[in-house]
Amino acid sequence: MAASLEQCAEALWYVAPGKAEIRAEPVAPPGEGQVRLRAVASAVSRGTERLVFAGRVPESEFTRMRAPFMGGAFPFPVKYGYAMVARIEEGRAALKGRLCFSLYPHQTMFNIPEKNIVLLPQSLPPERAVLAANMETALNAVWDAQPGPADRIAVVGAGVLGLLVARLCARIPGTQVTVVDINPERAAIAKKFGAAFATPDKAPEGCDLVVHTSASAAGLATALRLAGDEATVLELSWYGADEVKVPLGAAFHSRRLRLVSSQVGKVAPSHRPRWDYHRRLSAALDLLNDPALDALIAPPVAFADLPKKLPDILNPASGVLCQLIRYTA
Repeated sequence: MAASLEQCAEALWYVAPGKAEIRAEPVAPPGEGQVRLRAVASAVSRGTERLVFAGRVPESEFTRMRAPFMGGAFPFPVKYGYAMVARIEEGRAALKGRLCFSLYPHQTMFNIPEKNIVLLPQSLPPERAVLAANMETALNAVWDAQPGPADRIAVVGAGVLGLLVARLCARIPGTQVTVVDINPERAAIAKKFGAAFATPDKAPEGCDLVVHTSASAAGLATALRLAGDEATVLELSWYGADEVKVPLGAAFHSRRLRLVSSQVGKVAPSHRPRWDYHRRLSAALDLLNDPALDALIAPPVAFADLPKKLPDILNPASGVLCQLIRYTA
């Protein structure tokens, strides 16, 4: 009888520029085709959630920027997030007790259609599984970029996404991958991921492929400079409401460079006829069976402390890559 009663969860809401709070969230009994999940761990997406937290999502993107299970509406208040690992409490008998990943905001307990969860591989730690959405974006980007064996590749921007792209590219036979960033402290992670590291002034030019993830005009200019003749610069950054100066003068046209966008909202055209979102997310989870990736994850913050910790977490100078959130329930 108790399982059929409405229960109360807690959820993180962004309520004003620079302000978040935890709100009570009623959770009805699971409906037909749904499962009840209890949060184990989630992660803050520093790039996107920093823009949401600051109220810098442009009005033109209010619809496209909606996360699959977002609550509220832009600019505020919104319940936002998409990196949740949870345990299945109610659902089909074969699923109970299993860990799964879903694109759900930061919340202690919730219902979700079974079709929208992906079971974790048994060998994958839940703390590393919070990287699934980032790895899915990186995988889609690599499909868009189409690197090949022995390519000379630069990845500009050593955030989570850039480092995951570098890791995937470095595993292609013969590639020479260089992570480019203004923060020399990222060199150790680049090395662990099988890539070289360089600051922008020392980065190799004439690359066969450049991937840009720094979300800065200076980073994009560096990416264009590092590309070799007729090479592709893949743009993965999202700038929110900011206008970005792109240096398309000088030798951009004479060198016949290609500036190409990539975004995870659609499966890359090269794979779209055969892959759907569920298969791509399952593949991302499989790719996380890589202990080296633990270097991206910051020590956990308790869910209850998240509102007061978010300004420091999302501060560009914090040094945090992937902020892990731990749920005590």
